[in-house]
Amino acid sequence: MLPKGWCLSTLGEVFTLQAGKNITAKDIKDAVTESHPYKCYGGNGVRGFVALYNREGDFPIIGRQGALCGNINIAKGKFYATEHAVVVESYCDVDLMWAYYILITLNLNQYATATAQPGLSVAVINDVCIPIPPRKEQERISKEIEHWFALIDQIEQGKSDLQTIIKQTKNKILDFAIHGKLVPQDPNDEPAIELLKRINPDFTPCDNGHSEKFPYEIPESWVWCSHNSILDISGGAQPSKNYFENKPKPNYIRLYQIRDYGESPVPVYIPINLASKQAKKGDILLARYGGSLGKVFHAEQGAYNVAMAKVIFKFENLIYKEFAYYYYLSDLYQGKLKEISRTAQAGFNSTDFNDMYFPLPPLAEQQRIVQKIEELFSVFNNIQKALEV
Repeated sequence: MLPKGWCLSTLGEVFTLQAGKNITAKDIKDAVTESHPYKCYGGNGVRGFVALYNREGDFPIIGRQGALCGNINIAKGKFYATEHAVVVESYCDVDLMWAYYILITLNLNQYATATAQPGLSVAVINDVCIPIPPRKEQERISKEIEHWFALIDQIEQGKSDLQTIIKQTKNKILDFAIHGKLVPQDPNDEPAIELLKRINPDFTPCDNGHSEKFPYEIPESWVWCSHNSILDISGGAQPSKNYFENKPKPNYIRLYQIRDYGESPVPVYIPINLASKQAKKGDILLARYGGSLGKVFHAEQGAYNVAMAKVIFKFENLIYKEFAYYYYLSDLYQGKLKEISRTAQAGFNSTDFNDMYFPLPPLAEQQRIVQKIEELFSVFNNIQKALEV
């Protein structure tokens, strides 16, 4: 039952639905120019800009061709409607924004033809029923919708801003961690230099942060080490794709690629005798190429491909693995990658890190630092999960 003052009608009884005219692609420009100032609407919204217009006024536009047919836009002023854009003009006094929102709620895509190129028939959608409120109520409805949409936009922007703040705060925590400012130093800890000498008597230490060549000063119990003197990286490998299988088989091993550490893994298996580069669960893997450059992963048991490199620890009981993991997330490593990427290399190798330094704390302090990072990150991760709900 409709509210008092409402009536039931159809799109064709309330609106004139008229498709526009064809225009050749060469007459449509990607950007607005002095000679092409008018928006051109097609089946999926604005196609570009044209020199002429064929409609003037404010109208809802229904896209009638393509995968997004049934989408609704609003055209204002002078514009060009192609044959794939249906201009919605009312017979009577109808609120523009109410018309726009009611067309969206109708989900006109459901009336599209089930063909390779979906399309809407004006004759079909003319018969779609709609409830019509009085004009004043249309205005109240559209204003209320806009009020709530504006509030939703504010909430979404607030969530986005909070996500940015969380990311910045995490980076600051990592910055404090590698500067020795996240947890207090304990005078009872064995200094890092003593630990180094005990593990490797032949080790030649760097000056403890007082040379201008080092990134910054570190606590007295820490020591600067060149990255490659205590760590190494081993690039991945993979056989020809002819050996790939998408299901487990005897004597095959999982080959991990960067995508497998994301939301849409695609399992691939290769003969174990061809898996020359393997990682244990918990090893540290570094993304080496393209848009993934800078990502750091905890490995799963299996082989890893050329797009990643495994971190090798040259000495046992010198570096707490998780401290190294957070080091690679920090600006010391990430900043180095920006330098490397500016040289237009396809990726990186261990020699690229010859002049990169590692701030080494006492082993016990490394563990305390990791514990504090994970404690703080856990709080922010819980907030992020709540924002995603």
